[in-house]
Amino acid sequence: MATRQTNRDRETASATLELARRYCTLFVNRLAYTVQSTRPGDNGKHYYYRPKRGRRLSLEAIWDHLNGRVTIGLYSLNPQTQRSKWVAIDADYANALEDLLKLQWELHQDGIESALERSRRGGHLWIFTGQPLLAQECRIYIYNLARRLRVPLKGAAGLAEGIEVFPRQDQLGPGEFGNGIRGPLGIHRGAGKRYWFYGADYNIEAQLRYLERLKKISEPEMRRFIQGMEMPQEFRPKPKVELPPFDPNRREFRILDYLRPARKRSGNYWTRCPSCAEQGRDRSGDNLAISVSDPRLYRCWAGCSKEMIRAALGQPIRIKRTV
Repeated sequence: MATRQTNRDRETASATLELARRYCTLFVNRLAYTVQSTRPGDNGKHYYYRPKRGRRLSLEAIWDHLNGRVTIGLYSLNPQTQRSKWVAIDADYANALEDLLKLQWELHQDGIESALERSRRGGHLWIFTGQPLLAQECRIYIYNLARRLRVPLKGAAGLAEGIEVFPRQDQLGPGEFGNGIRGPLGIHRGAGKRYWFYGADYNIEAQLRYLERLKKISEPEMRRFIQGMEMPQEFRPKPKVELPPFDPNRREFRILDYLRPARKRSGNYWTRCPSCAEQGRDRSGDNLAISVSDPRLYRCWAGCSKEMIRAALGQPIRIKRTV
């Protein structure tokens, strides 16, 4: 079934290089990109990786993406400008589409046109800008909008499920990439199908024409939207903590004393996140990454905080109180 669906999607694509150029104008803000593996890992997931060759996104790679030969992932935030030319709201939980429609309606009240794209488990809501806008200002607007509508935000008050906003960071340092998202209108390798935007016929030319017609946000409009707003405290960037050199003989909490890694890849151990497991998530058992070189560094890619992970292990982080 998946093969027949993929073949059918390829037939309805027939993208030209000119369509690839139009796609580039809408979606490409920097030339770093990723490619989704055609072969699943041991857990059935199709991971994204940075290509060893052709590391700068080319028109030909976009053309291949639109025609289903590869599937690319895009980065929203350009570290040279700290700006993005689009905002994508990703939701993949129960009632996700209902929340995205709620956000879309409220955006419309502000005069903002957005495009809703289906995804494997929910959807993505895309907003386009007339010129690249500061990522920090875009994020302030969306986070405050979501809070006002009571749409769950992943990571808020310990929530492991909720919307994710791309760009995921306010700014990036030199050489940093941030978080990528699957490029629209390509074929998802795991599902074996193409996910279209609502509002246009299911072919590449019609989809791009629809997206091009959407009203784009200007910088003065964004500044007006966020006047008097700040990023909610819990989502502000945390100060970077400088750890002393790792000493395996030093007595301290060791996460590897409580978890057995399932695999080792890209300088990390990967295993089931205990916080996700408490909530019935992470069935693939690889949400938690633990640095091989310094196991004090670990991260749940589903959004669980260190406090949530430690609590799930029965080893809560002790809060130092001053008298």
